[in-house]
Amino acid sequence: MEPINFTAANEDGNCYSYDTRKLDEAKCVHRGHVSAVMDIDYSPTGREFVTGSYDRTIRIFQYNGGHSREIYHTKRMQRIFCALFSCDGSYIISGSDDTNLRLWKAKASEQLGVLLPREKKKHEYNEALKNRYKYLHEVKRILRHRHLPKPIFKAWNLIQTMGEAERRKQARRKAHSAPGSIVTERIRKRRIIKEVE
Repeated sequence: MEPINFTAANEDGNCYSYDTRKLDEAKCVHRGHVSAVMDIDYSPTGREFVTGSYDRTIRIFQYNGGHSREIYHTKRMQRIFCALFSCDGSYIISGSDDTNLRLWKAKASEQLGVLLPREKKKHEYNEALKNRYKYLHEVKRILRHRHLPKPIFKAWNLIQTMGEAERRKQARRKAHSAPGSIVTERIRKRRIIKEVE
């Protein structure tokens, strides 16, 4: 929908969204995967995209959100090499190393089929309640929680610990050096190596 914006997958587990008019820094860094991101596909609306990763998970990101809104995984699914939105944006198709294609709902809790007017009203009311109280700590925690397999959970905790140690090390190095000699670069600018015209 917006041809000036694009998203690139990276081996560090992050996806980087860029504006073609300003390539010196990323517009948004999408984090969450613990292994290389193998494939990206935008939804037909262009408001979100799906990523398939080497860590055996599929994630759905908002186009301007840093963290995924949904995570899909199964016990038997292997490393994912392709992920794709359907043309109507209601399904996601994934292809993995175990030579299987899997079909997922783009909104996991969405009810499929014909809805009666009462059911439709009930769903709209529930969505309005979630939207109204989404800033309360308890509600936010329930909305954001997604179950992860133990290896991915441990790897994510290890990445967080290593990142925190690196930040502490940089802060100490900056505190014990001459003012202005060490400049910390934001992650949005850090990953760009060279711009070729």
